[in-house]
Amino acid sequence: MERRIEKICVIGLGYIGLPTASMLANHGYRVVGVDIDRERVKSIEEGSLNIVEPGLKTLVSGAINSGNLKVKTTPEDADAYIICVPTPVKWENNLPKCDLSYVYNAIESIKPHLNDGNLIIIESTVPPRTTERIYQYLNNGRKIYMAYCPERVLPGKILKELVENDRIIGGVNRESAELAKEIYSSFVDGNIYITDSTTAEMVKLMENTYRDVNIALANEFAKICEEIKVNVWEAIALANKHPRVNILNPGPGVGGHCISVDPWFIVEVYKNAKLIRCARELNDGMPYYVCDLLCKELERRGIENAKVAIFGVAYKGNVEDTRESPGRKVIEYLLSKGISISIYDPYVKTFDYPLEDLKDAVKNADAILVITDHKDFKNFKEEEIREIYRLMRNKIVMDTRNIIKRELWRKVGFYVKLLGDGKGE
Repeated sequence: MERRIEKICVIGLGYIGLPTASMLANHGYRVVGVDIDRERVKSIEEGSLNIVEPGLKTLVSGAINSGNLKVKTTPEDADAYIICVPTPVKWENNLPKCDLSYVYNAIESIKPHLNDGNLIIIESTVPPRTTERIYQYLNNGRKIYMAYCPERVLPGKILKELVENDRIIGGVNRESAELAKEIYSSFVDGNIYITDSTTAEMVKLMENTYRDVNIALANEFAKICEEIKVNVWEAIALANKHPRVNILNPGPGVGGHCISVDPWFIVEVYKNAKLIRCARELNDGMPYYVCDLLCKELERRGIENAKVAIFGVAYKGNVEDTRESPGRKVIEYLLSKGISISIYDPYVKTFDYPLEDLKDAVKNADAILVITDHKDFKNFKEEEIREIYRLMRNKIVMDTRNIIKRELWRKVGFYVKLLGDGKGE
């Protein structure tokens, strides 16, 4: 069947936009990738990506070398436009609100190029009815099509999940949904389900809210177990032996561009979302809870002018993504307490605070605080741990992810504290 859509303009070349644009170009579409960040556009053209993702560099190079992908800072005429820009949370009068300014700016940038028959797809996470409102705004005096198609990929597995995961397409009408399906069918092997745009928007929010609420439950269990002197990790493992129970793992807080943000968009439109708000607040408070536990250990030993080595500022293990990382709150809170910090993360290349190599990070430190579950932290050999021991002033390790080999660290001589283990050593 002949394609009704041949040229696509993708607005936003971040973690979702760049892989999507490259995937479409490698499947025969003519694609224009647009980003207002001139340095990002330049780096993409030169092949030096600022996103570390398995296979992405090869995919982007193939798309550009084929001539099907070009990148620039302004949109141009196309048959379809895909919006992949950030939608962060902003706070107004102590109430969360989705910052749609990037979406609206993207819409305004393509508005002069729109013609009858064009399709607009929003992938950015938005509150329910946003797509419908934008459609009403743009459809005044012209015939356009519009759909909402949320991304559902995991950093570290983006290319694999772009292809294999099921997709939800919500159209403002059936024809809009079918046009969008034509595009995604070119590279998606998973099932594609069609619905209306508002349902699709809600589905995206529900998916990440489900995970956020369940993480909050695990974090609350960790706090309780700390008080009643039970190891929450052991208790969770045993509870999950029940055939209908699947409790998630606790941690130092929730990060990433979705789970820590999306539930607020439900709270924004429905003020009685009490459970969702409570879960969000609990998870947002975990970095401070973790810091207070560590501070108690420092105070118990009479350690003054302490230095803490932060292990990991990526929001999850084995990726370089630091968006909404709980590590930021941990660092800011410790600094506010007059505690010096150093940071070691073998995956992250740039961060808001200086990054150091392992030896410099632990030198003269009083404690190590493990924030991210990088496999590197699990795989420390005994001789490496002994070198860390030699370099440190005091020998405290607090593991918030249950990732390190605790018995090995204890064998070397460290005091090891595990989040949610009220039993202690």
